[in-house]
Amino acid sequence: MSDPKTLAAPVAPGGTVGILGGGQLGRMLALAAARLGLKTHIYCDDAEAPAFHVSAAHTVAKFEDKDALAAFAKACDVVTLEFENVPAGSVEHVAQFVPAYPGARALRITQDRFDEKSFVQSIGLTTPRFVAIDTAADAAGWLKDFGGRGVLKTRRFGYDGKGQAKPKSADEAKAAFENFKGAPSILEAFIDFDFEASVIAARGRDGSFAAYDPPENHHENHILRRSTVPGRLTPAQGDAAKAIARKIATALDYTGVFAVELFVLKDGSLLVNEIAPRVHNSGHWTIEACAVSQFEQHIRAVCGWPLGDPARHCDAVMTNIIGEEANAWETYAKRPGGLHLYGKLEARPGRKMGHFTDVSPLTKA
Repeated sequence: MSDPKTLAAPVAPGGTVGILGGGQLGRMLALAAARLGLKTHIYCDDAEAPAFHVSAAHTVAKFEDKDALAAFAKACDVVTLEFENVPAGSVEHVAQFVPAYPGARALRITQDRFDEKSFVQSIGLTTPRFVAIDTAADAAGWLKDFGGRGVLKTRRFGYDGKGQAKPKSADEAKAAFENFKGAPSILEAFIDFDFEASVIAARGRDGSFAAYDPPENHHENHILRRSTVPGRLTPAQGDAAKAIARKIATALDYTGVFAVELFVLKDGSLLVNEIAPRVHNSGHWTIEACAVSQFEQHIRAVCGWPLGDPARHCDAVMTNIIGEEANAWETYAKRPGGLHLYGKLEARPGRKMGHFTDVSPLTKA
């Protein structure tokens, strides 16, 4: 646990939280900060970033622009991020001027799938079998060793199924690697899981920890479609998921909200799939179902405030609104529940345009 005597003073109401990234997660972080009397300054390389609509200030610049990063940092009391592909070096640069959470070490580990899984195994947790892939021949050879089935992924970048393939033959493995333009990759064993789940948790500057009830997640075309809480996880599995998250947060000396994506096997055991060093799509239901959402929790954590109570006061089903589904916004607006539209101008196929959360009376997990 961090020594409280060495911690920077909490950011008081009226202070400014800098957010690297301007997507919907940044937008919802800014809205949560406003509830607490805090301002936000968004830094993004996209002039149409939806988070700009709800922030007190914004900067449009490349994430590698050190002068722009320095000016941004000096205008903030603390800096955080809303997506994991912010260059770790940029976070290190910002940290020269202002506290930045999560730190560059956690970001570097979680930005590389091979390093991330190696880290997870090093602290005694279980992942699917995996191996680094550097050539098309590697991909073909290891697929055979994995029994002819596997998931090939680029080591860096990629989300919502991008940079991923599921080859079932040597030729498909070679073609997939070549389609990745030779980017360093990782081959993971194919897991015949029962269902997928995740745990959203937070660690404060002082080492305090809080975790939300783990939702069950359903994906379509590699994109999260729905998160349900409570899902099929038993209370014991839920406790095990939270223990996994605590172990990861402690080992990373992490500050802020993060997610651990899990495979739930048919025997009930849990495998760590990936870590997301940020607020997460599968935690959006917390806005309606908890007194303190994942977004407020993250702001509390990085600002040095006490963590809020993560307890649910209702059950929830969060459904993503994808692509042209957003054109039916009036239909969603007529339904009881929580409608969130992200202010994105173009409804492209596969693009997350918003989400809707249905709520119902609380039942036991």
